Amino acid sequence: MTVLAPLPVPAGKAVLEVLPQLEKALNGEASWLPVPAHDRHEAQRLTDTLRPGEAIHPTASLVVATSGTTGVPKGAMLSAAALHASIAATYQRIGGPGKWVLALPAHHIAGLQVLLRSLVAGTTPAVIDVTAGFEPQVFAAVTAHAARADAPLYTSLVPGQLGKTLENEASAEALLAYRAVLIGGAALPEAVRERANSLGVRITRTYGMSETCGGCVYDGVPLDGARVRIDDGRVILGGPMLASGYRNFPDHPAFAEAGWFRTDDAGSVADGVLTVRGRLDEAISSGGLTVVPQVVEAVLAALPGVRECAVFGLPDARLGERVAAALVTAEPGSLSLADVRETVADQLGRAAAPRELFIVDALPLLPSGKVDRAALRMSLGN
Repeated sequence: MTVLAPLPVPAGKAVLEVLPQLEKALNGEASWLPVPAHDRHEAQRLTDTLRPGEAIHPTASLVVATSGTTGVPKGAMLSAAALHASIAATYQRIGGPGKWVLALPAHHIAGLQVLLRSLVAGTTPAVIDVTAGFEPQVFAAVTAHAARADAPLYTSLVPGQLGKTLENEASAEALLAYRAVLIGGAALPEAVRERANSLGVRITRTYGMSETCGGCVYDGVPLDGARVRIDDGRVILGGPMLASGYRNFPDHPAFAEAGWFRTDDAGSVADGVLTVRGRLDEAISSGGLTVVPQVVEAVLAALPGVRECAVFGLPDARLGERVAAALVTAEPGSLSLADVRETVADQLGRAAAPRELFIVDALPLLPSGKVDRAALRMSLGN
């Protein structure tokens, strides 16, 4: 009988201590539940829900928790075959095995994949401790040391990390050492993408989730073996890197169709290229109309002086929900609500135009690096 075992994942360089256990997972010799060793509350939440110490199907090498913080976390069961399919397809697309720099929490799928890809490549990843935040200067120093290896250099970042890195001269130059910089976890602001491209940084936008062993679509094009289709505007994913289901929700409708995973993302495919519009479960219903936050964010991110932005819904007695926006700007006071409303209304219509504007020093983030919209609603909605 195979039993799911907890795998405490340390922060910083100590994370390298779990590489032997992860190698067992890749060989199909163990079933692990990665939990953050430095966050007792989160580790307890995951173990309470995902039940290490109990039997599990022998093909489940890793049970990776989804990144949400509201409701009950779901545990995607990933087989060794699925992990290998994902790693092989990734290396085929980005140019072969190499050395990695880990700059993400290692108990989430994106960070885990940096470790797993390193194992397959036979290299040891360089590690940045991000428990206290991401520092571009540290990224530059670690990159300089890692670049001495006789191997292609890779890293995975979230858009906020990339934006910070591009604002620092030393770290922006360090990005040029990478054969590929994988960017995922959230939509990449157009201004950040243009800045990276102008400097010659080789960025690759990835789309995927724990249920697909991480990114399975790169720059809109599915990796080898991955499949994408659209059902009523919803993105549906398939392929050999697909999870076998959820540990704690065996009959979850997302896996109801064999060989496919029903995402919560809205999207479209044109000429074989996937465009993700935003999350259906984050859509704002305002006055009977649906507003997708990520679509509005794409407009706001292009405004002069906007460094980061997030759009979310607030309760409204008349509209049901009203659209609100939080901006991190280069100069406080440089944008007014009237400016923002006019720009969004011109491009998307008045229903999508924010009715409230908050200028903040920083956006709250989930451990995965995504914007924590629930925290914004709680802190700004009163």
